[in-house]
Amino acid sequence: MCRVMDVYSLLAVAFGLSMDAFSVSVASGISGKCNQRSTAFKMAFSFGAFQAIMPTLGWFVGNNMLNVISEVDHWIAFALLFLVGFKMVCGSTGHEFQRREEKIGFYTLLLLSIATSIDALAVGVSFAFLKISIFYPVIIIGAVTFALALVGVTLGDRVKVLSPGRIEIVGGIVLMVIGIKILTEHLA
Repeated sequence: MCRVMDVYSLLAVAFGLSMDAFSVSVASGISGKCNQRSTAFKMAFSFGAFQAIMPTLGWFVGNNMLNVISEVDHWIAFALLFLVGFKMVCGSTGHEFQRREEKIGFYTLLLLSIATSIDALAVGVSFAFLKISIFYPVIIIGAVTFALALVGVTLGDRVKVLSPGRIEIVGGIVLMVIGIKILTEHLA
C-alpha cells in the first residue's frame, strides 16, 4: 500500500528539485536567450514536464527493485537525496553564462530539460522505496518547476544580475535536509 507524502515535505522536495531548472531559467533570461514570452513558456513547460516524467520513471524502476532491497530502502533514499543535493551545492560554483541574443533551439531545450531533471529520477526511486504514491508528487513537482522556471526567466531577463549558483545551493541544501529527515524518521 502506498503512502501519501505530507504537503510540506512534498513542496520542499518540489522546490529543491526545481532549483536546477530555476537557475538555468534565470541564466537564460540573463543571457537574453528567452526574451520572448513564447520561448519562456516553452522552457517552463519543458522543464515542468521533464520534472514530472523523470520521478515517474524512477518510481517504476524503484518498484521493480523494492523486494530486493526493502531492508535498506531508507538508507538508499537518504543517500540519493543527500548525494543529489550535495552535487547541486558543489556544482553551483561552475556557472558561467555569456550574454547572447539568440533563441533556445529544440535540441538545446531538450538537453537542458533532461539535465535539470536527472535528480528527479533519483527522487522517484526514493519514493518507490518509501512506498509513497507517485501521482500527487509528480503533479506538484511539475507545477512548481513550471512556475519557478517561468519566474526565473522573467527575473533573469529583468534583473540580469542574479547569481544562479546561489539559487542552486539552496535547492541542494533542501534536498539534503529532506534526505536526513527520511533517515531519521526510519531510524527512530
